[in-house]
Amino acid sequence: MTSRIKVQGGNGILLSVGTRTIALDPLRQSEAHLTFISHAHIDHLHKSTGAGTILTSKETAYLAKERGFSYNNVVNKKDGLELLDSGHILGSRGLLIDNEVFYTGDFALRPRAFLNRGETPRCEVLIMDSTFGTPSYKFPPLQDVIEETNKIIGRAFDKGRPVVLMGYPLGKAQLLTYLFSMWEPVYVHESVQRMNRAHSVFGIDFGKEYQTYTEKDSSLLGKRPWLLISPMRNGRSAMISELKKNYGAITIAFSGWSVNPGYCNSIRADYALTLSDHCDFSELLALVKACKPDRIYTCFGFASQFAAYLREEGHNATPITGGQKFISEYVQGR
Repeated sequence: MTSRIKVQGGNGILLSVGTRTIALDPLRQSEAHLTFISHAHIDHLHKSTGAGTILTSKETAYLAKERGFSYNNVVNKKDGLELLDSGHILGSRGLLIDNEVFYTGDFALRPRAFLNRGETPRCEVLIMDSTFGTPSYKFPPLQDVIEETNKIIGRAFDKGRPVVLMGYPLGKAQLLTYLFSMWEPVYVHESVQRMNRAHSVFGIDFGKEYQTYTEKDSSLLGKRPWLLISPMRNGRSAMISELKKNYGAITIAFSGWSVNPGYCNSIRADYALTLSDHCDFSELLALVKACKPDRIYTCFGFASQFAAYLREEGHNATPITGGQKFISEYVQGR
């Protein structure tokens, strides 16, 4: 099979397979024969002019529309192309092309609540997420994070202090809603509520209907301890400042980046716990081992560092970091 990869600066990855061109997660309208959208996070969506065919999951198309991105000519399947669960968020998919090229999109191996582990097909060419592609990123088991969070909430509630759990409004916030629904009362930020209800359309059961918190009117919170599921906010933001001043709220931020020393202080959170929708370093290596590719292209995050590590381990690995290059140019550049 003849395949070429061309990186368009700031506009995703352009993959040529034979006579077909496929744009992988472009940020702008592409002239490729087909555009693939792996999931509904903003950094993987683009404003469409209405032209071209969009390949994505039903969930991603729905979530994208809820976030203000509407697409025409959406298909969920196409000959020679297979959408595989990438384990990242609801509806996230990798793309397997002719059973030979696999683009992971954002990818997670470990199952979490209602999310399954990402699928790892055998392939010749692997184009993979390398967001956390250095050895320092080692994530704890999910159960450890749950237990530590419950301890913090319990201590705060014993002192009459409410707790704010912070994560991305799509993906992380739904996990937080699902995992900590046993506490009472639980409120969800309006941006989170919108995504929670979108999840419910696809059968995700959060156990109950939660009261909605709006930043314009926080009077419903009352004075007793409560739990609030919120999008990520800096401790100096108006919302968090108000919740701390009026209620003595304690904040917990959830992110894979919390592994970095100083992360907690940088966002002015009281606690920062490691919960990620991506693979850690060891899981990235496990992904490579499972797919057994002949060639690897790393993208996102620590693409250069991870490709360098893979080459030291004997793999044919190249980072996709910008500019416009074909595979042949990458190979010659080595």
